[in-house]
Amino acid sequence: MTGLSRAQVTRPVGQFVKTQVMKPTVYRRRRFRRHYTVADVAALVKVDEAHGRLSGPATCAICKREYEVYGKLEYKRLATISVAHLYNLRNSAGYRRQRIQYTVTRPTPVSIGQRRKPTPNGRPGFIRIDTVHQGDQDGVKGVYHVNAVDEVTQWQVVGAVSYISEAWLLPVLMAILAQFPFVLWNLHSDNGSEYINHIVAALLKKLMIEQTKSRPRHSNDNALVETKNGAVIRKEMGYLLIEARHAASIHEFYREYLNPYLNFHRPSGQAKIVIDAKGKSSKICPTPRSICAPATRWRRWKEKPCA
Repeated sequence: MTGLSRAQVTRPVGQFVKTQVMKPTVYRRRRFRRHYTVADVAALVKVDEAHGRLSGPATCAICKREYEVYGKLEYKRLATISVAHLYNLRNSAGYRRQRIQYTVTRPTPVSIGQRRKPTPNGRPGFIRIDTVHQGDQDGVKGVYHVNAVDEVTQWQVVGAVSYISEAWLLPVLMAILAQFPFVLWNLHSDNGSEYINHIVAALLKKLMIEQTKSRPRHSNDNALVETKNGAVIRKEMGYLLIEARHAASIHEFYREYLNPYLNFHRPSGQAKIVIDAKGKSSKICPTPRSICAPATRWRRWKEKPCA
């Protein structure tokens, strides 16, 4: 019943006959006497904190000098410690409990795109792009609107996609770039993963379009397309949920009707930057009779020498 041999049963029975109590024998494993005590571990922690956890040979030399040169008795045993056993003490639970190191997580640098603000210098073809989400509700994903605006002429092309993964976004992005009537030189976006990835970078490299991204703590780097998100997309599509399955129909509506209307029939204002004698720049808001009066994107594009 117990699985014990006759001799193993005889011992507890004899113990019960003598003491009327039967309890298991506590096994004590034979251990060697500790040479380095808790005080030695504390002294090693003190040395590593003072010197920034140097290598094993350097730390052994410091402990030896502390005892032999400066006569500190707390380093007597550490003065003769080997390099291998020094690392054993550093890996012990007592050492780690006394000296806890926290390493700050360092961000992984992304080599895709340059982190700077584009400088078109009056040339069309510097595109600002952003994504607008139509929202989620009860686990149903909404459609994503892709908004691209030229910085100089404000030529605007809008598209729609069901999801912002690379497989869904790449065809829509190619269709959007093809609708601009001028040569594209630059594509500027925020730091979202839908644009900062190797697939989009390879496409832009093939088209010889430079890719830049917004800088931290510079909210105005992509302000133009952010204003168009509210003035155009939110005004036309609203804020309520539109399911992702309607993305193809919305993209067709954008291509056939909204994009031609925005660029050929909808005037938009554009502030003019004036630099005074002291080098200070100021923006002049558009008025109906001013130089920067509201005009269509087509008119602004035709006024350029390169049109």
